[in-house]
Amino acid sequence: MSVATLAVRLARFDDLDDPGSRGFDPAGQGRDTLLLVRRGHEVFAYLDACPHYGGTPMAWRKDAYLNGDGTRIVCHAHGAQFDIATGECLVGPCLGQRLTRFDTAVTEDGDVCVFMPPDSAPTCNEAGGEKVRQ
Repeated sequence: MSVATLAVRLARFDDLDDPGSRGFDPAGQGRDTLLLVRRGHEVFAYLDACPHYGGTPMAWRKDAYLNGDGTRIVCHAHGAQFDIATGECLVGPCLGQRLTRFDTAVTEDGDVCVFMPPDSAPTCNEAGGEKVRQ
């Protein structure tokens, strides 16, 4: 059985550093619960929760999710390092576990959308029905 999702608009593709990361609060919880990572022409989205211990937020400061050379996502609480493309832990206490990944798409107008459960946030279709390319 598949789970219904909506395309939630989070950012403009051109506003994301390459490589770079940004945190978002699409459900209005008062803290970043989702992170985007741009690498070249790709954007990856993950739940901002380390699998090592109780879903600990991973950034040491706002939008600081990557290591110094921008090649891995880092949980600054535990030192775990994750592959950007797969979310797999490559180094640290949760070796072999993965971050929770969400599918992404970029609209023809350059908006980055993340496919999330329907109750999460406004959708890309609310601002004029842009077509989404994957």
